[in-house]
Amino acid sequence: MTVRHEATHPETNYRPALIVLTTLFFAWGLITSLNDILVPHLQAIFTLTYFKAMLVQFAFFGAYFVTSIPWGKLVEKVGYRQGIIYGLSCASLGCVGFFPAAVLRSYPLFLAALFVLASGISLLQVAANPYVTALGPESTAASRLNLTQAFNSLGTTLGPLLGASLILSNAKEGVDTVKVPYLVLAAALGLAALAFSRFDLPTVGGEEGDGTSGPTGSVLRERHLTLGVLAIFAYVGAEVAIGSFLVGFMKDPNIAGFTEETAGQHLALYWGGAMVGRFIGSALLQKVNAGHALAGVATIACALLGFAMVSAGAPALWSVLAIGVFNAIMFPTIFSLALERMGKRSGEASGYLCTAIVGGAIVPLVMGHFADQSSVHASLFVPAICYAYVVYYGARGSVPVS
Repeated sequence: MTVRHEATHPETNYRPALIVLTTLFFAWGLITSLNDILVPHLQAIFTLTYFKAMLVQFAFFGAYFVTSIPWGKLVEKVGYRQGIIYGLSCASLGCVGFFPAAVLRSYPLFLAALFVLASGISLLQVAANPYVTALGPESTAASRLNLTQAFNSLGTTLGPLLGASLILSNAKEGVDTVKVPYLVLAAALGLAALAFSRFDLPTVGGEEGDGTSGPTGSVLRERHLTLGVLAIFAYVGAEVAIGSFLVGFMKDPNIAGFTEETAGQHLALYWGGAMVGRFIGSALLQKVNAGHALAGVATIACALLGFAMVSAGAPALWSVLAIGVFNAIMFPTIFSLALERMGKRSGEASGYLCTAIVGGAIVPLVMGHFADQSSVHASLFVPAICYAYVVYYGARGSVPVS
């Protein structure tokens, strides 16, 4: 699949397609942040350690590692539109799987359903992210992707609020509380797949020799892409780890002493910060160097974690919640920087980048190990290390080698 940019065909109006695509970003944001509600809910029901509870994130984000590269090849063959339809259908099937898991009260079945659900979202990521970067000039790709990701953050903000209201507030009913929310999501995703099959999305493609053919040989020979894969791993790992432990962190009497439901509601502030930051970042990145902006926000995230580790009470709580604002531009900026010069091989490159989302499976497990050994508070050094690498990528690693 070749990629043709707006500079080549200035008469093309991509705005309707971008508007439609934002609904996808919203949907998978909401579903992903619901995991942060599932973690404490299933941990209490099945009496799990932090490490075992993090298998929720391992199953979900591990699916990206298993499926993203095959999905990248599929998207190269069938196109972005069909990839989106297949992804929505797969995610819908995964949501349906929550019903038998709840009926049988089986933690392994929940993990299996999460894996199928995430496999569908992985395909959406592989298809939609490079599609957004292709719907316009390369010079504003980071800004465009940040704008659509802002609606992803709207979904991640509403997810914990809905989860706290529909799941945690009825925790006494046990595992049955997940049935209705996930069946509703299954229906919504199925209807979205039907809608996308009927919507006329524009084709972005080009002819050989139009300057967008991309690298020859393995795309991983491109240094900025390979380092970008590691940066996605580090960033997603840090963001998911913090989100996964925030409810437990806020329940700590030395931090806030919140009830589980109140903590779940405050979790929305973490994801809401990312939403606000992405709307701001979308505008700023039209004027500011993307790599420098990435290094700057990652440096601030490191500093906030460092402060939280040496403090307690409200200062520690708000320091960690504020990281959401600075997470905002990281994923879309890393993604767009890594896709520079990929041309028609953007689908393949996107597959590798989405594989690295497995950081959301690995880093929370590592943090869970240290939390079991000491405390959630002490384990904050794990995401801090991840952000330190993102600083390097933004400052130096993202620059393509000529």
